[in-house]
Amino acid sequence: MSLSTSGFASRHIVGWLIADEMSTELAEQLINTACENQQIGRGQLTIHADNGGPMKSKTVAQLMIDLGVVKSHSRPHVSDDNPFSEAHFKTLKYRPDYPNRFDDITHARAWMREFVDWYNNHHHHTALALLTPATVHSGQTLAVVARRQLVLDDAYARHPKRFIRHPPVAPVPPDAVWINPPKPTLEVLLVDPLSSLNS
Repeated sequence: MSLSTSGFASRHIVGWLIADEMSTELAEQLINTACENQQIGRGQLTIHADNGGPMKSKTVAQLMIDLGVVKSHSRPHVSDDNPFSEAHFKTLKYRPDYPNRFDDITHARAWMREFVDWYNNHHHHTALALLTPATVHSGQTLAVVARRQLVLDDAYARHPKRFIRHPPVAPVPPDAVWINPPKPTLEVLLVDPLSSLNS
């Protein structure tokens, strides 16, 4: 998942990699390439990773520090440690063209390339108010929602009796979603006890 330029959580797949094995070097390559391709600046990204060795290695941790990426790790021994990844896997495996077996790694990569294109550019995501991840990621959310609202306003003007309670409103995707939300900070207001005497 990533944030779009308009501030909505886009769920856009910004990077993926299929390899014969897991390694620290491949994890570094994936993170670095995704950050470069998406022009992610320091402090703009939090990566939520599982507790696997490559994602917890010192070199990946150092890369994240160098890139200004905040890391978040799953709680150990729970089945839903990353609900967004689990949702991606479910969407992937329930595709009608998902093969029973991949012939080889080339076949797996080719299938994944097509899946990512479909998911990002053609999948109208229910958690994104039926927008595509690419629409949200590219900052077009408000423009598309405004066009949808015009259509709904026209439908209401023509047939108000079809809408029982109120005029229809085009839904907007959430502006943030969290796995490990940041802890609220306590703001302390410092007051000079003598300031009231001076007034």
